[in-house]
Amino acid sequence: MNNSVYILYSKKLDKHYIGFTENLNQRLDFHLNDSQTRKFTYKADDWELIFTIECESKNQGLSIEKHIKSMKSRIYIQNLLQYPEMKFKLLEKYK
Repeated sequence: MNNSVYILYSKKLDKHYIGFTENLNQRLDFHLNDSQTRKFTYKADDWELIFTIECESKNQGLSIEKHIKSMKSRIYIQNLLQYPEMKFKLLEKYK
């Protein structure tokens, strides 16, 4: 099992998508190749994976995903990319 929080970015939309999955490769394939028009990522075809955190459990992953989403901040996401120690602090906070 591979519990991961991930962030996708679309230049076309200039938007981020934050998610959690137990199978990152399968989930990326879903975002990039599936044609379900209801899903948010259908609106663009240039999503790229810019960030991942491997989590110890589903609960930890869902808590970290919720935390990142609750920040509602592009700057917070940029800081996650720029400062790797933030990743370790999140893993520690939601152990």
